[in-house]
Order: sequence, then C-alpha cells, then structure tokens
Amino acid sequence: MTGREWIVDAYGCLPDTLKDRDRLERLFQRLIDVLDLHPVAPPLWHAFPQPGGYTGFVMLSESHLACHTFPEHGSLCLNLFSCRPRPEFNYVFLLTREFGAESVRVRRIERPYGVLPPAA
Repeated sequence: MTGREWIVDAYGCLPDTLKDRDRLERLFQRLIDVLDLHPVAPPLWHAFPQPGGYTGFVMLSESHLACHTFPEHGSLCLNLFSCRPRPEFNYVFLLTREFGAESVRVRRIERPYGVLPPAA
C-alpha cells in the first residue's frame, strides 16, 4: 500500500494574488471539493509581515494539504499528501488562471508504507 504526495510549484505568479487570503481560501476549497478531500478541522492560515505572503494548512482524514506563498518571488508552493488514491488534477490550469503563473511544476511521489524491499 502506498500514499501519494503531490508537490506543486508555481512560478511567475502575480504578487497581489499571493497576498489575497480569500483567493487562497478558495483555492483550498476548490481542491477539497474536486478531489473529495475530508478536512477534520478548518484550515489554519498565517500571514507573514511584508513583503511576505501566507502559509496555509488543513489536516485531512486522508493526511494534509499545505500552501506557501512568496509574493516577493512570485511563487506559490502546494503540497498534498493522501493515503487514499486520488485522481490526477490539472494544477497547471488552475494556478495559471487564478494566480497568473507563468510556469507550474507538478511532481507526484509514491510513498510506500511498511518495509521497503531490499535495494538491488
């Protein structure tokens, strides 16, 4: 059995969008709805002093969803870990549309549980 982790980095985002907490909350809600995630508590948000952005975190029954924004660098970082299978999601389209991202890198990592087989 394995969990899956998505690490998503968006670059060239519009700085003002990365300081917009309402927009970030909508991003979380969209991911929660579309991916059928199950929060066990409301998201937590921390605003950093200027020129900083936000860090958001929501604990899920499946694991967690986190977001970090860096308006001073035009970047947004997402991390979703799920111990249940999830469909692939078009992060590129969403982050380009909502944050003006010029490029988006999505990495998916399989995270096996238990003991790994010996290395060859």
